[in-house]
Amino acid sequence: MIYGIGTDIVQISRMQEAIARNGERFAEKILGPEELAIYRERKALVEARGLRYLATRFAAKEAFSKAVGMGMRDPMNWHAMQTLNNDHGQPQVQPNGNMLTWMQERGLKASISVSDETDYAIAFVIIELNNPC
Repeated sequence: MIYGIGTDIVQISRMQEAIARNGERFAEKILGPEELAIYRERKALVEARGLRYLATRFAAKEAFSKAVGMGMRDPMNWHAMQTLNNDHGQPQVQPNGNMLTWMQERGLKASISVSDETDYAIAFVIIELNNPC
């Protein structure tokens, strides 16, 4: 049974402007530790790849917050979940801390899809009841 759906689209130039204004602090505010490491690796190779990665993860967190129905308020915050790829490259939601507890208490699981192009990044999240009655 579907609990919630969320989607978000981000203009990648906005991420570039935020990085230009705030430097690495912007990425550190948005990304969890594993996401931040991947962002830095990609940015070191090709700056545009790093920006697209940052934009998809920003969109993922926004879409996730909409799907759980609370926006960016406790227990949801920028570091409450990460989107990391499994061994096959499929993006997976990894909630942590209070957000993980909140989801487990409600029997919820999340599925996510992210995509990017030159100018935009998008994320789509579905939250389902793990064991619907």
